Amino acid sequence: MNVKPVGAAVLAAVAAAAIGAGAVTLLDGHRSTQAVTVVDRSAAARTSFPGLAAATGEPSLAGLATAAPAPGTVVSVAGPFDDRFSFRSLVLDRRKVSGSVVVTSDVSEVLDLQVVAGFYSRAGALLGTGTYSFHLDESHATASSVPVEAMPFIVKVPTTLQGKAVSAAVGVPVLVNE
Repeated sequence: MNVKPVGAAVLAAVAAAAIGAGAVTLLDGHRSTQAVTVVDRSAAARTSFPGLAAATGEPSLAGLATAAPAPGTVVSVAGPFDDRFSFRSLVLDRRKVSGSVVVTSDVSEVLDLQVVAGFYSRAGALLGTGTYSFHLDESHATASSVPVEAMPFIVKVPTTLQGKAVSAAVGVPVLVNE
């Protein structure tokens, strides 16, 4: 009986089993014992929404283009979540617009929030926009049992618009809470 072909066949079978099961992987010449999950993407669920275009770029609010607030004022523009929050203490100075988003729909932790601000000339023309984004970092979450309902925000006036922007409009294109 020829032992060499049988030994090679056994070695090949063991190696194939190890690779197929993902029990051992080699990365940069280092041995790792972490399991590897192999996903068969052909069995994944697929969805489509006819007529719905995929999102591109950052969220925006159409009302920013036509808001034209009076000099020295901050107004709100319509967004998809207006029934879930209100603005409080909106203030514009030469460098920023600030205020708070107060969640009114329920008392739960805010996970994601985006406030978009449009900055306007004395004639009411939109000069540019800025954004404030919040994402809850659960690794630094506190043990408080009462969620924060008022989320303060600051949107900086872009440097190129400082001294030109005399009014602002704000809205919320992203609001995710528990």
